[in-house]
Order: sequence, then structure tokens, then C-alpha cells
Amino acid sequence: MKKTLMIAGFAALMGTSAMADGIGVSMALFDDNFLTVLRNGMDAKAKELGVTVQIEDAKNDVAKQLDQINNFIASGVSAIIVNPVDTSATQAMTDAAAAANIPLVYVNRQPINVDTLPDNQAFVASNEVDSGTLETIEVCRQLKAAGKDKANVYVMMGELSNQAAVQRTADIHDVMAAGKCEVELNIIDEQTANWSRDQAQSLMTNWLSSGAPFDGVIANNDEMAIGAIMAMKAAGIDMKSVVVGGVDATQDALAAMQAGDQDVTVFQDAAGQGAGALDAAIKLSKGEAVDQKVYIPFQLVTEANVADFVTKN
Repeated sequence: MKKTLMIAGFAALMGTSAMADGIGVSMALFDDNFLTVLRNGMDAKAKELGVTVQIEDAKNDVAKQLDQINNFIASGVSAIIVNPVDTSATQAMTDAAAAANIPLVYVNRQPINVDTLPDNQAFVASNEVDSGTLETIEVCRQLKAAGKDKANVYVMMGELSNQAAVQRTADIHDVMAAGKCEVELNIIDEQTANWSRDQAQSLMTNWLSSGAPFDGVIANNDEMAIGAIMAMKAAGIDMKSVVVGGVDATQDALAAMQAGDQDVTVFQDAAGQGAGALDAAIKLSKGEAVDQKVYIPFQLVTEANVADFVTKN
């Protein structure tokens, strides 16, 4: 039976004894702040535990990532960890690993086939239903605290092929539909900026050119929130007059919050996800049972507790 387990940080690794060797890791993209923290955390923990990992960059290329999986299989690794480029294209990776009877662990991004994974495969991440929900409810609370009864916002989406972007955007609409927003929220426009700071800056600049009055920006991640902030500051907008939310609690986002530019983020434990994925891969390679969905909790970050998270990622 597939189960869900809540864990935090590196706790799951503390009881691991003999370590497997030769784990292949395919990351969707090295050039991403959050994924860099996840990758570095996994690598550091592997070195601490004496586990050999080979980490490769798929460069956001689905075909390249599948080639990496096949190469890992051909080289006889004991397990594979994948941070998918496209979460809708994971079935081929699952099938390839299953045919070779090599354990596979998806990390951070939920594969489309998550509910039908073979017994020797698992998924380690944080529950995206919580991420966008925590962010949106807090944005609403802050808008209400600023004296708003009605508020106009822009929504910046991540890559549309990514389950996290789809879910975080759905969370916003679900909060509105369920009446959990303290203000009457109106979405002026929602478009993708593909998780990118630069694309978000360009998108926000285009929105600003319309002259439409707005009260906030809800972004699917911190990189896009920061890009939006850069555009607003370049346009001379007082950041105290708008509420800006993101997700991930990256170091840049926490610095932006301490500077008074960003108002909300949601801590996603990148290092904890990396450690949890490594732990699952090690156990599966030894034939041990692993919960197929391992969720590391999201945590809301506001001005009141931002200092507590500065050293966490």
C-alpha cells in the first residue's frame, strides 16, 4: 500500500547504517537557485555518509535527461534520483528503470505517474497544495491589514509543464473559491515567467506599461517575485504600497524580505528534500521498504520570522 510520511530536514538519514554505492542523479537544471541548494545539500550529505553520487545536468532538456537515465542504467548504478525536467514525461524514465530493476526516486517535482510507481520507486518533495495556499492566504491577510477590502493582483506562473506551477496556481484560485481570502481578490492577469527572474522582470514591465492599478503580485516562486520587484523598483513604485509573495525562501528572497521589498515566501526545505531522496535511494538499493510519497512540510515565512530561516537554506 502506498503511504505518505511527513519528515523534516535530515532526520530520516540519522538511522541509516551501511550505505549503498553508485547512485546516479539527474537534475533538471543546475542554473536554478533552489535546485542548486537541493543538489549541493544532496552532494554534501552523500560525502558525509560515504556514498558515491554522480550528479548530471539535464539542462532543461527532456531527451537529454532520458539519455542520462539510460546511461545510468547501462553503467549499473545501484539507484537513480531524478529531478524531472517535464513532470508529464516521467513514464518513460519509470519504465526504463523498472525494466532494469534499478530503484528510482523522483525528487522535488511530482511525476505524472506518481500514483502508479513500482514498488522500488518513490517520490520525495513537499506537498504543493500547501505552498500556494499558505502564500495566498498570507498575501490576502496582509492586503487586509493594509486597509484593502478589494485588491487587484497579478499572478506569475512557473513552467506550465511543471506540476508545481500548475498546483501553486490552482491553490490561488482554490483559496479564492473557498472564501479563505480576507479581501475580495481580483486577478488582473496571470502569465508564465518560467521560474525565471529575467522573464518575470520583463513580464512585470509589460504589465506596468498598461497602467492598470494593482495591489500585489503572487508568484509561483521567489525568483519570479524578485524579477517583479526589480521591474517595480525600476518604475519608481514604492514597495510598501504593494504586497509581493513567492515560494522557496531562497537566500535572495529572504534578503529581499529583510529589505522590505518582498512580503511573503514559503520555506521549501531543499536540503531536506535532497537528503530524503538520498535516504530513499539508499534504502531501496538495499531492498528495504520505503514510503512511496515522502513529504517534507512547507513553512510560511513573514517579516515576523524571516530571521529564523536565513541559515536554513
